[in-house]
Amino acid sequence: MSENTSKQPEQNKPTYTASNITVLKGLEAVRKRPAMYIGDVSRRGLHHLVYEIVDNSIDEALAGYCDKISVTIEKDNVIMVEDNGRGIPVDMQKDEKRPAVEVVMTVLHAGGKFDKGTYKVSGGLHGVGVSVVNALAEWLEVDVSRDGFTWHQRFEQGRVASQLKKGVKTKKTGTKIRYRADFEIFKIQEYEWDILAERMRESAFLNKGVSITLRDERTDEVQEETFLYRGGLVEFVKYLNDGKQPLHDKVIAFEGEKEGVPIELGLQYNSSYQDNILTYVNSINTIEGGSHLSGFRTALTRTLNSYAAKNNLLKKSNVSLSGDDVREGLTAVLSVKIAEPQFEGQTKTKLGNSEIKGVVDSFISDGLNEFLEQNPSVGKRIVEKCFLSAQAREAARKARELTRRKSALESLNLPGKLSDCSAKDPAICELYLVEGDSAGGSAKQGRDRRYQAILPLRGKIINTEKARIDKILNNNEIRTIITALGAGFKEDFDIEKLRYHKIIIMTDADVDGAHIRTLLLTFLYRYFPELIIKGHVYIGMPPLYKIKVGKQERYVYDEHERAAAIKQLTNGNPDTKVNLQRYKGLGEMNPDQLWKTTMDPETRTLMQVTLEDAATVDKIFTILMGDEVEPRREFITTHARYVENLDI
Repeated sequence: MSENTSKQPEQNKPTYTASNITVLKGLEAVRKRPAMYIGDVSRRGLHHLVYEIVDNSIDEALAGYCDKISVTIEKDNVIMVEDNGRGIPVDMQKDEKRPAVEVVMTVLHAGGKFDKGTYKVSGGLHGVGVSVVNALAEWLEVDVSRDGFTWHQRFEQGRVASQLKKGVKTKKTGTKIRYRADFEIFKIQEYEWDILAERMRESAFLNKGVSITLRDERTDEVQEETFLYRGGLVEFVKYLNDGKQPLHDKVIAFEGEKEGVPIELGLQYNSSYQDNILTYVNSINTIEGGSHLSGFRTALTRTLNSYAAKNNLLKKSNVSLSGDDVREGLTAVLSVKIAEPQFEGQTKTKLGNSEIKGVVDSFISDGLNEFLEQNPSVGKRIVEKCFLSAQAREAARKARELTRRKSALESLNLPGKLSDCSAKDPAICELYLVEGDSAGGSAKQGRDRRYQAILPLRGKIINTEKARIDKILNNNEIRTIITALGAGFKEDFDIEKLRYHKIIIMTDADVDGAHIRTLLLTFLYRYFPELIIKGHVYIGMPPLYKIKVGKQERYVYDEHERAAAIKQLTNGNPDTKVNLQRYKGLGEMNPDQLWKTTMDPETRTLMQVTLEDAATVDKIFTILMGDEVEPRREFITTHARYVENLDI
């Protein structure tokens, strides 16, 4: 373990002993219903276990006691997380009459987070913490360095397997946890480097000065990367804007405390037409926003309008800047730390503390006003870009009004090429966005007309990453999609009016199909992110091959499945006759085949589009669909070696 290098004076540090550990009972249900605690038992849930352990170390960093965290993926998918914090207390907890570390590991809602003298703020999944990891682990071992000694204890499936043992003397402090997830519970058994790396990078950005090292020992060639950002959110914004053209060189940043709430903000405008605003509460990514985001938006719109009016920057027009105008091309990261955050929303990632809106609004207004007064040239460039956005918004008004009118008329004036379903309950209705009229024809004939609607799209829609709103709304395919969804657009958007709760993108299994799918996802991500957040967007998975051996038929979706299926159907006999049909497009399937493989809920495969890491998603969309060529070339060069089936 690393030495604790915290500079905080000893006499100013509150005590952290067993008396600080508060117990809220109940752990038995975790193994029976793990998805209630970690979301699911597939890839997301498996990686979430790692986050829970790391978040405990981050809480020590937030409290000022930890500056080094290491995360290692060992062989056999064992995870090790080590920090140089204070170490989990090992003295007896008075209510449970057991060592505090054992209580923390075996009792749900037990820990120092509930004692505000120990942690003023904390992250993690709302307090469930390490006990849930322990419950879902085949085994877990904890090593603590504190009180002058090392301490060790082992658990198996959440139960005590060995008593706490006192070890050798040490001057170090910290906690090391090693565990192996119970793969009888989890469907996925492999940790993904990229997923963990993005989370560690994000945590390091949000906690400047904290070093987080990620190490993968599963192969002979050990992979290791250390994330340390002393610039904090300034470096985060630069990272997010990589591949974009900044409107001003320096990131606008300020941090401080308002009414007891620490607030940190970094922002920079670029030449794109999209905004990327990330918000965090106690290092938790609040992807659904909340009161802190509302406060930021209000402050930004009011401050820029006030500055523009004061300096006669809009004197040639009576147009005022809307929220959309001032956010065009904006990249911003807002981080607040709250003692008792209240989360709401479907994914529990929306801040509900109403008082925070005014606090953030006031803090950012003061900081932004001061910056603009001291940097008039930057202020002028920002307002000029916002004004161009306002002009484009006005030019798009007629197209948007047309969309509004069509939506208001509902099914009476829905797009002519939409084959609607008969059901009116959005919860059971599905909309297929289908590539081409040919595939659309097969889908219309093969569908279940009661709840499946088909909207064939002609050609490739406009790249919404590289176009302003007026051009986007003048695109017929875009207008058709907006009208079919029925939920409005931009400030008129109301998810309660959404006509279909499953929006399924169904394109050919080739390069063109992948491009069309990416264009559609870009549009939905940039202009309908709530549809993705609420889990309404899916990708249909058409088969690549139909294999027939005698009377046996099987549809497979990639080359690996093809090889395995042929081996199984022929019993490994190379002389067996195999009929192999390669589907170049959906239009090659007859309606019955399309229904069976891609549309029948009993047999189809759908991939739900999720938004787990907004920073990574935004960066990839910028690389693949943006103006800059060099980042795209680097991305393709880096990832080309992983391509297994390229349809030429």
